[in-house]
Amino acid sequence: MTRRAHYSGKYPRRFEEKYKERDPEKYADIAEHVIGKGSTPAGTHIPIMVPEILSVLKIAPGEHGMDATLGYGGHTLEFLKALGHTGHLWSTDVDPIESVKTEARIRAAGYGEDCFTVCRMNFRDIDRLVETAGRFDFLLADLGVSSMQIDDPSRGFSWKADGPLDLRMDPTRGESAAERLASLSEEETAGMLAENSDEPLAEELASAISSAKRKGALPKTTGEMRALVTQVIARYGSRDAAERKEEVKKTCARVFQALRIDVNQEFEALYEFLEKLPAAMNPGGRIAILTFHSGEDRLVKKAFREGLRSGAYAEISEDVTRPTPEECRRNPRARSTKLRFAVVPPGEKRE
Repeated sequence: MTRRAHYSGKYPRRFEEKYKERDPEKYADIAEHVIGKGSTPAGTHIPIMVPEILSVLKIAPGEHGMDATLGYGGHTLEFLKALGHTGHLWSTDVDPIESVKTEARIRAAGYGEDCFTVCRMNFRDIDRLVETAGRFDFLLADLGVSSMQIDDPSRGFSWKADGPLDLRMDPTRGESAAERLASLSEEETAGMLAENSDEPLAEELASAISSAKRKGALPKTTGEMRALVTQVIARYGSRDAAERKEEVKKTCARVFQALRIDVNQEFEALYEFLEKLPAAMNPGGRIAILTFHSGEDRLVKKAFREGLRSGAYAEISEDVTRPTPEECRRNPRARSTKLRFAVVPPGEKRE
């Protein structure tokens, strides 16, 4: 029998020790205590802007819908409640680890295969899904990284805890971030950092990474990447210690974002998805997309505007909707969220 990890002090610090937070169904009081402090319980995820999304999607019983990014299943559960065991919801996700856990939780909540289907695929292949599922009446794409992935050090998504420099949504396929860095030239690395996260020190960081590669010391863990960023900031950042510490945090966040986008081909997948999206919707179909950084928001904004001009959309959001201050206080990870929507022209449903 394996004993649970013990920890010193009143509250656990390491991810492996936070087993109560990772089981909110069993330890609801612990989860609520963590949320009340403005944090997300480890290994879980708080769905963002639920009322605003439901207001846009206007889900009616009997409709067919898609949650393009299943994640922890928070939005999916809300959609299933709105459908009331009628119609059908398809949810896609590329993460083979978390999607299995999420499907099990939703099945346990009483939603069977008659009204809910999980497809382990990238949403860029929405046209393939339409071939079997048919077109959709409503659709959500939440483009944020799930907290379960960020919190687990073994996935390598966060610079705050040491783990392998991986960052793959599907760790069974493709190159890890460490492997990707080993294959890029200094110029390519600088371009990746600038394009994916608008990193102001892209060239300086690329030079440091290239130098580490020549010395056989290329970062292979999140801690080693954090140390490299710290060295670059020590040379090019503020002389003030407090400001320099903040610069390290922000630069690490941008570097890890850039690597994640590159490793998972996020911009390419989003572009392909947006191009195929109008044809995947029934007449009158409603679309909601949550973005979390300027690069992906620009792509969504451009695609929606082009769709409005071409007649693919009858209506789009004039501006973004942001989470309320109250939601941001309860869930700080919601702060950078932007919601955009589009509506397909009305007409007869297509087969």
